[in-house]
Amino acid sequence: MLSSPTVKTSLIFIAIALVGLVFADIAITAANPWKDLGRFFLGVITPDFFSTEGLATALLRTVAFAFVGVALGSISGFLLALVYRWMPVRILCAFVRAIHELFWALIFLQFFGFHPLTGVLAIAIPYAGIFAKVYSEILEEADPEPGRLLPPRTGVVSAFLYTKIPDCWVQLRTYTAYRLECGLRSSAILGFVGLPTLGFYLESAFSQGHYSDAGAMLILFYVLIATMPLWVKPKLLPVYIVGAPFFLGEGLPIVWSNVGRFFTQDIVPSPLRGEEGWTGMGAWLGDMFVNQAMPGIWNTVILTQVALVATGIIALLAFPLISTHFGGPVRRTSGHVFLVIMRSTPEYILAYILLQLWGPSMLPAVVALALHNGGIIGHLIGRQSSTIRLRPDAPTGLNRYTYELVPRVYRSFLAFLFYRWEIIMRETAILGILGIYTLGFYVDSAIQNIQFDRAMVLILITASLNIGVDILGRFIRRKLALQTMPTC
Repeated sequence: MLSSPTVKTSLIFIAIALVGLVFADIAITAANPWKDLGRFFLGVITPDFFSTEGLATALLRTVAFAFVGVALGSISGFLLALVYRWMPVRILCAFVRAIHELFWALIFLQFFGFHPLTGVLAIAIPYAGIFAKVYSEILEEADPEPGRLLPPRTGVVSAFLYTKIPDCWVQLRTYTAYRLECGLRSSAILGFVGLPTLGFYLESAFSQGHYSDAGAMLILFYVLIATMPLWVKPKLLPVYIVGAPFFLGEGLPIVWSNVGRFFTQDIVPSPLRGEEGWTGMGAWLGDMFVNQAMPGIWNTVILTQVALVATGIIALLAFPLISTHFGGPVRRTSGHVFLVIMRSTPEYILAYILLQLWGPSMLPAVVALALHNGGIIGHLIGRQSSTIRLRPDAPTGLNRYTYELVPRVYRSFLAFLFYRWEIIMRETAILGILGIYTLGFYVDSAIQNIQFDRAMVLILITASLNIGVDILGRFIRRKLALQTMPTC
């Protein structure tokens, strides 16, 4: 068994994570964490749905930002998918999706301010890169046979519409609907940078210790996600998309002179704006790399690797909760509810909650990343395991789990895990805004100090790191011949 390439790869990543734990800042620094945790859970089971003014409006705007952002992202992504084979397009898409939505929001805030356009573009731009990649993969896998049966003079557009689209329609629709759920999570956390979505009110409730208010917001968000199949109907989508822009709110007017100043002055490196010129660029970049970029990269990589292995452990422990090979309908229903909560809670919100309860360290980030991503992978593997047919004399209990199911789903499990590797690193970087010393911490600090030139360089470094991990992940999947499937 140890000679298996998948097992060897797993052991290597476990060893890297264990080494990372030695250097990671894992601690609970709060004075009374268990008391605070108890108060939080008490707030969740005693929610106050009527104490926060504007909560209904915040939910409505959360949905509106998601619909507009995802709609623009999907349309742009589809058009980019048609020319995705061109190297410049692939590079552009890889770059825009490597930058987290919150980073995009922080950029647009500098010249659009608290305007709805900030939130819409923060979702639409990275989602366009994601949609382009996934849509192109779906279109490439379409059956080419119908195209060969068309008359010789059939136009390219007609051939595309009548052969590829019908063959791929179910996959395109399913992925777009799944990305809408991701869009709701992205929209919610935009409130943490001041936009009027759910995260804004959630942060206010936690900062004031109003746990019943926070519990009510989380429950409403879970209900919103869980009931999506009931209210997101194909016939209603045009109504939602047309109506959503009218519920974004007005915000502050855009000062277009700020846009010009941002591109012509703010993000131009300070030596080039001053008297030092190009001769001062080396010292400027060297100082930034030594004091900001390198510590940020180090902590981002450590946190990512520890969270990746923790995600795998949670996913392997969680998938039996919904598998038809374990327990009865009642336990599986409970498992579904538990996994819905895990995967529906954005990592950023969960990390913020745990930081308030446990104090600042990498521990809240590791737990948040592992629970969210482990819930997603556990759900997918649990559904896959339910399709496996066992022989009549198959063992039961722990032996069934260990010797029958885990070996049969392990390759798919690794495929999902390596697919989410880049996503985990992207989330790890952004968690720095909460005070963890990843790259996001230094980006946020630069923006707070009005050093937009430094912030842009650090964001470019973050994007490059994410692209590198994505390339490495695809290389490993290809080497191990792992089948990959797109997930949120």
